[in-house]
Amino acid sequence: MTENGNGLFTGERRSDWVRLRTLVAVRWIAIAGQIGTILIAMLALGLRFDHGAFALVIGASIILNIVSSFIYPENTRLSERGATLMLLFDILQLSALLYFSGGLNNPFSMLILAPVTISASALRPKSSILTGAVAIALVSVLALYYVPLQTGEGDILTVPGLFLFGTWAGIVIGVVFLGVFSWKVASEIHTMSEALLATQMALTREQKLTDIGGVVAAAAHELGTPLATIKLVSSELVDDLEGQEELRDDARLINEQADRCRDILHSMGQAGKDDLHMRFAPLQAVVEEAAQPHMARGKSVTLDILGAEDDSAQPYVYRRPEIIHGLRNLVQNAVDFCETTVWVDIAWSADDIRLRIIDDGAGFPASVIGRIGDPFMHGRRADKEFEKRPGYKGMGLGLFIAKTLLERTGAEIGFSNGSDPHDLHLHAGRRSGAIVELTWRRAVISVPEGEQNKALGENMLLTP
Repeated sequence: MTENGNGLFTGERRSDWVRLRTLVAVRWIAIAGQIGTILIAMLALGLRFDHGAFALVIGASIILNIVSSFIYPENTRLSERGATLMLLFDILQLSALLYFSGGLNNPFSMLILAPVTISASALRPKSSILTGAVAIALVSVLALYYVPLQTGEGDILTVPGLFLFGTWAGIVIGVVFLGVFSWKVASEIHTMSEALLATQMALTREQKLTDIGGVVAAAAHELGTPLATIKLVSSELVDDLEGQEELRDDARLINEQADRCRDILHSMGQAGKDDLHMRFAPLQAVVEEAAQPHMARGKSVTLDILGAEDDSAQPYVYRRPEIIHGLRNLVQNAVDFCETTVWVDIAWSADDIRLRIIDDGAGFPASVIGRIGDPFMHGRRADKEFEKRPGYKGMGLGLFIAKTLLERTGAEIGFSNGSDPHDLHLHAGRRSGAIVELTWRRAVISVPEGEQNKALGENMLLTP
C-alpha cells in the first residue's frame, strides 16, 4: 500500500476490511446449516452417511471458532495472510464434507463459491487468485473422487456424466466470474471511498481558510481602537517632550511602530473581509477569485463576460467554498495543459448561470473523455504531458474533487473538446482544446435581489 500526495492510501490491500469475528459468525451459521442438512438427509430422506467423518470435519470448524473467539479480541482485524488461511480452511472443510457426501453429485457443491467471493471482495488479487485456484483444484478432484451417496436400501445416487461435467464447468466458471466481478466492484467502492475522503478533506481545508480569515478580520477590527489610542497618545508625547530627547525618541518609536501595526492590521483586515464578511459577490468577482491564483503562471487566463441573453442583471452568487475550490481546480487543469491561453466565458439568464472553461491545448484524450471525473483514473501519457506537469500522477483525483464539489452546489458539468482530437493542425490561441461547461439553475446559487443590499456590517478598521 502506498500513500499519494493527498495523504490517502491507495492500493489493493483490503484485508483489514474484515474482522475475525465476522468470519467466525458466518462460520457458525455454516456449521448450523451443515448439521441441519445432514440430519434432514438422514432422518427425512433416509440417506446413509459416514457419521464419524462428518463429526471430525464439522468438529474441526467448531474447535477453530471456539479458539478464535476466546483467544482474540472482538475487534481483531485479519491480516492478509490470516484472512487467506481462514478462507482456505473453509474451502477445505466444505470440500471434505462434499467428498463424504457424493462430491459434485451433491447439489450443495455450489456453496464452494462463497469463500471465493469473500476472498475476491476482501483480499488482494494475489490472495484471491490463490483461493480461486485451490477451489477449482478441489472441485476437479471431487468430480472424480468421492464417497457415493447411498440410500438406506443401499442404492447409489448419481447424476449422468454430462450433468456432472456441467456442474463442474458451472462451478469453475462461477469461481472465475464471481471472483473477478466481486474484486472489481469492491475495488471501485474502495476507490470511491478514498476519493470522497479526499473531496471532504479539500472542502474542509477551504472552510478552515475561510474561518481563519474571519479570525483575522475580527482581530483587525477589535485592535483598531486601542491602536488608534496609542497612536494619538504617542503623538502628543512627542510634542510635549521637547528638550527630553531620549524620552522623545522613545515616544517617536512608539508612534512609528503604531503606524506599522496599523498597516499590518489593515492588510489583515482586507484579507479577512474578503473571506468572511462578504458572503456573496457578483458572479464575475467569484470567478475571478477562483481563477486568480493561476493568472500569474505564465499563461493568459481571460474572463469573457458574455452577459445575459435577456435583460437580467448580473447575479450575485454565494461565495461557497465548494464553488471557489471546484472552479479553481478546473482552471488549474486548463492552465496546466493549455499552450498559451485559457478562456472563461461567463453568461447568465433569468433562469440559469453558465460558465465555460476552454483552453488551446490538445484537449481531452479520446480514450478517457467518457470517464472524466472518475477518481484514480490511470492512463498512458505522452512525454509532452510529463513536461507540462512533471509531478502529476494522472489519477484524475483533482477533476473528481472539482466535479463532486460543484455537483454538490447543483451544477451540471459536461466535458468535451473544441476540435477533433486527431487534428494535427491545432494552433496556439485557438479555442481548440478541452471544454468544461457548467450550468446552475439561477435560484440555486444566486442571492435573491431583495437581499443583495443587506450587508453583515462593514469591517470598519479605526485608523488615526
